[in-house]
Amino acid sequence: LLFWSGAARIAAVRNKDLHIGDIALGQSNWPPKATQLNNAFGNQLELPVLFYVLVILAIFTGKASLVFVVLAWVFVATRLGHAAVHVTHNNVLRRFWWYTVGAVALLLLWLLFAAQILLGL
Repeated sequence: LLFWSGAARIAAVRNKDLHIGDIALGQSNWPPKATQLNNAFGNQLELPVLFYVLVILAIFTGKASLVFVVLAWVFVATRLGHAAVHVTHNNVLRRFWWYTVGAVALLLLWLLFAAQILLGL
């Protein structure tokens, strides 16, 4: 997404879809596709940070059970689904569904990890 977004931005400047000065003080003037790709990339840096931290903690503590791994893959799949919707038809309800399922999976991962640490499982 990062490279695709960058390529879309470079193409917009080269194709003179905007003047470089139009975006000097903000992002609102990029063409819709470049904005869509950039937003999709930004979304991959929000909720997943909590996932990355949790996975590192689970590995270091040895608390990555089979259930943990399955839920982690569910989370990864929902992020892929979310990104796919975001950069294609961008249906907000579908995108929200992917986000919500991923957020619930991540919540369950954190609860499972906390239970394993606090209860010594």
